[in-house]
Amino acid sequence: MVGRKNWLFAGSPKGAETSALLYSLIETAKANGLEPWAYLNHLFEHLPGAKSPEAVAALLPHNLKMDDLKREGSIR
Repeated sequence: MVGRKNWLFAGSPKGAETSALLYSLIETAKANGLEPWAYLNHLFEHLPGAKSPEAVAALLPHNLKMDDLKREGSIR
């Protein structure tokens, strides 16, 4: 876990919130057996095209498997 001293250098409350969201995505991906870098690549590639709540939900870590990320070429 990231130490509490690191939160002192977030720069602003919005920066701290953004960092917390990113850490949450990474830890949730790990908890669901996904490699974080591959998951984030997949997410950033597909999120702009997600136009419905169902499409966004399909991108959540618990709805994906590592094979889904590899099959689409997210890992180079």
